[in-house]
Amino acid sequence: MSDPIRVLVTGAAGQIAYSLLYNIAKGDVFGKDQPLVLVLLDITPMLPVLDGVLMELQDCALPLLREVIPTDKEEVAFKDLDAAILVGSMPRKEGMERKDLLKANVKIFKSQGAALDKYAKKTVKVLVVGNPANTNCLIASKSAPSIPKENFSCLTRLDHNRARSQLAIRVGVPADNVKDVIIWGNHSSTQYPDVHHAKVKVQDKEVGAYEAVQDDNWLKGDFISTVQQRGAAVIKARKLSSAMSAAKAISDHMRDIWFGTPEGEFISMGVISDGNSYGIPSDLIYSFPVVIKNKTWTIVDGLAINDFSRGKMDATAKELVEERDSALEFIA
Repeated sequence: MSDPIRVLVTGAAGQIAYSLLYNIAKGDVFGKDQPLVLVLLDITPMLPVLDGVLMELQDCALPLLREVIPTDKEEVAFKDLDAAILVGSMPRKEGMERKDLLKANVKIFKSQGAALDKYAKKTVKVLVVGNPANTNCLIASKSAPSIPKENFSCLTRLDHNRARSQLAIRVGVPADNVKDVIIWGNHSSTQYPDVHHAKVKVQDKEVGAYEAVQDDNWLKGDFISTVQQRGAAVIKARKLSSAMSAAKAISDHMRDIWFGTPEGEFISMGVISDGNSYGIPSDLIYSFPVVIKNKTWTIVDGLAINDFSRGKMDATAKELVEERDSALEFIA
């Protein structure tokens, strides 16, 4: 067996982490033969809850789990990390303006970025989940100048999985018969779920999504809005935000970073936009189609973009530019 890796989950007393930690600890993310030290960070009032999570992880009697470290201190949490999953963020409270939410989170992610810079391995892979995820990820990266920008990504895999599933349900096939959907842009209601390049396996034959669905109005209308608004729909139904599906998406995202994407398939991830071929402004964390090999992602180039897609890609980029500029003002 290899040496243990150190994996941090922040917001570790929360809902998403409760589903996520078991997935990680049993080997679904970093491999069935990879021992782990799990570091759980949360705010001081949540430490008693973390003790309960620690007890449950111990009670699972998992062979890969070497140690669990609950803490409220960044210098403990970020030390020598191989992977950091930043789930914790300030949630939006009723009556809260988006800019107030942004301001509160800039403070958190500036601090956590600086802690990564100071204490973590320079090879650490950082996934930001806490919303607004794209801009939080950018701020964390800017606050950790000694760690390559490429090591930071934000979660749009949940949106990707939602899009994949909606297509599969519509066509009446299993979800893994659908591949190469794309989430462009921000993990917000401006995101653009794009199926122009998606493929669906129907009766052993792979066809384009438009051919498989045979309802262009649905694909350009209700399909897009369903994926964009899915998080809000879950909250309305459960009175709680997506947790099980978010934990599954985080697991998918980190496993693909660790082991690579399946041959001949791409996935969606929020990554630094510098040097992209799609005319998206640089210095944004923007969701693109990517392939991953040897723990290194590459944006999939050369996909044809029609006018419909262009408009939606630009609209979500505009929102990200505004978010970034506001966030940088708060830092200054």
